[in-house]
Amino acid sequence: MEVITKRAEKVIYRDGDNVIKRFSAKYPKSDILNEALNQARVEETGLPIPALKSVSVIDGEWAITMEYVEGKTLAQIMQEDPDNMDKYMEQFIDLQILVQSKRSPLLNKLKDKMNRKISSLSSQVDATTRYELHTRLESMPKHTKVCHGDFNPSNIIIDPQGNPHIIDWSHVTQGNGAADVARTYLLFALRDKDLADKYLDMFCKKTDTAKQYVQQWLPIVAASQLVKRIPGEEDFLKRWVDVVDYS
Repeated sequence: MEVITKRAEKVIYRDGDNVIKRFSAKYPKSDILNEALNQARVEETGLPIPALKSVSVIDGEWAITMEYVEGKTLAQIMQEDPDNMDKYMEQFIDLQILVQSKRSPLLNKLKDKMNRKISSLSSQVDATTRYELHTRLESMPKHTKVCHGDFNPSNIIIDPQGNPHIIDWSHVTQGNGAADVARTYLLFALRDKDLADKYLDMFCKKTDTAKQYVQQWLPIVAASQLVKRIPGEEDFLKRWVDVVDYS
């Protein structure tokens, strides 16, 4: 068996035609079952994603088994062929538009999830800022688009025939697509601000979306990501949490 990714609470490995995501014994059972259920619901929309095969217990640890997809991530392809970045970025954006064209009424609601996360930030964000974030979030238009929650080129596999497959649906919700665009922008900006700006410019032009509309979501999305306390990201995200910036 080939280990693909190893993290503190999970190991992802290949076993023949399958990918197995195995969780530590400490990982909440409800979160694992919810992740599998979400993947099944997204699969039913017809989006190009690896098929869910089973949820099981292996040596006392819960595991989700999915179809293995051969290929390279879009992030690898972009890195290997930077001269064609615009072409790959357009392909990436087209996939995000496709995701957001789908509906899955039983998915968790994005606004509810973000409100919970903002409320949990008492040790990182002061009460006044949390109030402003909650107020802004409630004022944003309510939509029911499928939102991936971690849409970035590392989560797209291009198979040898050139077909895309979108992976890692553990954060999927239904809600306002601009929030998901803001999340993708921040993921790019963490590593390359120019590439982030290129992405946002291209997305807004292709979808006839005002950049200011996406920017209204940036403080909210940045705050929701602070919950993860990822080393190296906290200072970057806190700079975006200042809700005055795009008022």
